[in-house]
Amino acid sequence: MALILLAHPDFQQSVANKAVITHLQAARPHYEIRDLAALYPDFRIDAAAEQQALLRHQTIVCQYPMFWYNMPAILKHYFDCVFTHGFAYGSTGDKLKGKNLVASITIGSPAADYRADGVAHFRVLELCKNIEQTAYYAQMNYLDPFYFHGTSPALYTPEQVQSKAESCAAGLVALLDKLDGGDGKAA
Repeated sequence: MALILLAHPDFQQSVANKAVITHLQAARPHYEIRDLAALYPDFRIDAAAEQQALLRHQTIVCQYPMFWYNMPAILKHYFDCVFTHGFAYGSTGDKLKGKNLVASITIGSPAADYRADGVAHFRVLELCKNIEQTAYYAQMNYLDPFYFHGTSPALYTPEQVQSKAESCAAGLVALLDKLDGGDGKAA
């Protein structure tokens, strides 16, 4: 069973992330979805509660929009507060060992921007090195991120974004089903 950490600072205005979450909820209602911005609008994360949520699941998905080539502040703060010494790392910090971590990212600009000769100058996988290293440091299994480009309302219609989001979410559900043993049901 998967834990989805939704890290969108303005989820109600989202098209892309909302479409991904809606698809996940419809496809697998047993997934636990924790909307970090709604739970912690003051950024006072309850580390103990979040650690318990992590312990309940084998696979953790971080769902977020790419902000300035990185994760939103609430997700970074989540890692700072929850992935603590003695829990996620250190001589006794093996509580996440063997769990799966995958990022599911929405990206506003087109794919052509994310090349060495593009506006961003880096590929998306290069920009995910921080979350990849976090997974390795916590002895987790890092899985390549799911992502799609073209979510900016200035460049794409809501229908275009919705279609891309549903396609990406379907691929994510297929991966999570495979990790759950292939049946799509809660373990």
